[in-house]
Amino acid sequence: MEINRIHSQTIQQQWFKGRIILVTGPRRVGKSTLIHHLCKQYGAYLFLDGDDPTVRNTLDTPNFEQIRLLVGSNKLVFIDEAQRIKNIGLTLKMIHDRMHGVQVMVSGSSALDLGDKLQESLTGRKWEYHLYPVSWEEWYRHNDYLTVSQQLESRVLYGMYPEVLSNPGAEEQILKELTKSYLYKDVLALSGIKKPDILEKLVTALAFQIGNEVSYNELSQLLGVDKNTIAVYIELLEKAFVVYRLNPYSQNQRNEIKTHRKIYFYDTGVRNAVINHFNPIALRNDKGALWENFVINERMKFLAYRQKNIQTYFWRAGQGGEVDLLEHQNGQLHAYEIKWNKSAKFKLPVAFTKLYEAAFSGIHTDNFLPFVAETKDLGG
Repeated sequence: MEINRIHSQTIQQQWFKGRIILVTGPRRVGKSTLIHHLCKQYGAYLFLDGDDPTVRNTLDTPNFEQIRLLVGSNKLVFIDEAQRIKNIGLTLKMIHDRMHGVQVMVSGSSALDLGDKLQESLTGRKWEYHLYPVSWEEWYRHNDYLTVSQQLESRVLYGMYPEVLSNPGAEEQILKELTKSYLYKDVLALSGIKKPDILEKLVTALAFQIGNEVSYNELSQLLGVDKNTIAVYIELLEKAFVVYRLNPYSQNQRNEIKTHRKIYFYDTGVRNAVINHFNPIALRNDKGALWENFVINERMKFLAYRQKNIQTYFWRAGQGGEVDLLEHQNGQLHAYEIKWNKSAKFKLPVAFTKLYEAAFSGIHTDNFLPFVAETKDLGG
């Protein structure tokens, strides 16, 4: 199954404009598939696999003559899994600066090592794009309104990884294999973590706390390690694209929560695989939190793919009032409450309205499409 990704057109528009194109994202979200597809449309290209020891040995030590011979007459070069190549930043800089007219495409599965290798060497020399698991908009474009509407519960339970979407009936098996093979791979391989069992317990604890504020102190007590270790491990999990943080919004009001944060999984299917819980929505006591994670994921993809500079937060007061999602742009606030049940009451907390002026929307299963997709492009 080949799903047209929103980034496709954006990336092609930047070809042969004097910059390296870098595509990052979690493992197995379709980075290689996307780039191969684009390169095949161009014609002949050179493919270099960073998982191949011969390729690594050639590119580890930048030697211009070797690289020139390797590239040959190719005008399009695709280097996959670039984080596996030690001196990839210097190698790419050399190609960019000395081999004019060559368009280089690079993919990387982890920001843990790739970021440090590339940022300094490629300042002003690259365009960077982040690829997420398939977005609801991409899935909608691939199917039709009725099909995706009927699949909504399955997508919340099993997530949006391409391999999961392509193999209905085998979702649980694929997700369990995904979590075992990739979830900790980059973190353990690239960060030198000395307590992998703590990392696994931390991921499980975070999976049980989606939708709730997370306290590093409480996690520290639960896992028996200091809170600085918790902070480091969570940062590593973010760089490996396993989880991401949503910070609290505050203008220094005394009754607002400022120290806790919410942590969500990039994919709800991965989250459910971590705790081995795939019961139907109707039988779950976490359906509200799971739906919240799913909707915020899809909104995050939408904003990122449209390159919208919007800051996102949640808000909670000490007395318990809460706003699931806040977006801040150019001094304007928009508050969202996210509920699975469309018949539920949608209302901003009184404590919040006393402090802030904000537009307000309730997001539920029947109206979330315009929140995560350009409906004018979808015939809506």
